[in-house]
Amino acid sequence: MGNIEINGIPVYGLELDKNSRCKHYHGENDIIAIRLKCCDRYYACCKCHEELESHKIIPWPTECFGEKAILCGRCGHDLTIAEYLSSNYRCPYCSAAFNPRCSLHYPIYFCM
Repeated sequence: MGNIEINGIPVYGLELDKNSRCKHYHGENDIIAIRLKCCDRYYACCKCHEELESHKIIPWPTECFGEKAILCGRCGHDLTIAEYLSSNYRCPYCSAAFNPRCSLHYPIYFCM
């Protein structure tokens, strides 16, 4: 298992770079890490979690969307789930672009 720290927060995954890109997702805009409800750890992606943990991901329920659970790999700001989901794929703090295709994985991470 590899990990890095972004703004003092450990991020777990495989072959991580300094912005939380991993071996599975390493495009220019793949710069978020998500704190998973099941293990309270930030992971670069669901595939990294799957390879490194022995339990399944538990999606965040809607009543928890005020929780800080999305880490911008560019500026290190910890966003709430609601901030992330309404961000129009940009960090509201540093304006870094997030990958819009991450929305394909929302049902894995969030009860929608």
